[in-house]
Amino acid sequence: MVKVLVVDDEKVIREGAARVIEQCLPNSEIKLCEGPNEALEEVEKKKYDIAFLDIQMPGMTGVELAKRIKKVSPDTNIIFSTAYPQFAGEAFELHASGYVTKPLTVEKVMREVENLRRPINDDDRGLRVQAFGNFEVFYDGQPLRFKYTKTKELLAYLVDRNCAVVDIGEIKSTLWDDDEDRSSYIKQLRKDLVDTLKDVGANDAIVIMRGGIGIIPSKVKCDFFDYLAGEPKGINSYHGEYMQQYSWAEVTHGSLEMRESDK
Repeated sequence: MVKVLVVDDEKVIREGAARVIEQCLPNSEIKLCEGPNEALEEVEKKKYDIAFLDIQMPGMTGVELAKRIKKVSPDTNIIFSTAYPQFAGEAFELHASGYVTKPLTVEKVMREVENLRRPINDDDRGLRVQAFGNFEVFYDGQPLRFKYTKTKELLAYLVDRNCAVVDIGEIKSTLWDDDEDRSSYIKQLRKDLVDTLKDVGANDAIVIMRGGIGIIPSKVKCDFFDYLAGEPKGINSYHGEYMQQYSWAEVTHGSLEMRESDK
């Protein structure tokens, strides 16, 4: 999903821009900001692919705002929108991605989004899991950080089990080789997993049922899932290594090796 920031101090123009952008980028998440300070708070919290900035705003110009956004998020494409074409020179000194004059139209916006300075790589968008090699988790291309190290292993096991809902007893016996009661700790890990995914808007990838938890493969980009589905990109990603840091993953690794030998 393409994340778009629109900053303009006039409500009518903000909302009009959003309608145009929705036509050009149907699969997009659009955030409307009334002014620069609100916009800066947003880019501190979330990475945006494109920022449409009005140049003439009270308190801080769009050019000044663009400089501050670039310090926080260098990969954000800046597209200036203004009724004053004379500011184009100063805007392009910032290596802006585009420049459109108001009012925004589908034709104007499409011309800019089709020629972004930094093309958007959809493969890096959203929740992505790497199972081949070491297990890693990313959101929008950035490593996802959990409160507990064991939370990452819990997610790895849910990926390994594919679409199965796993109960606490199975999680305990797999992730720990002892007789201690881990129920309370597993609940903390489950909460950490859900909260962390919720923070990035990806909590719909997890399903929780009474006494169990599972992952929804269709909500996650994963080389292992692509491999099982027979997708070329998944098959080409497998080089004989699977979740190397987890000993319990050897069972699935063995089945993958058998599939490879049968080809």
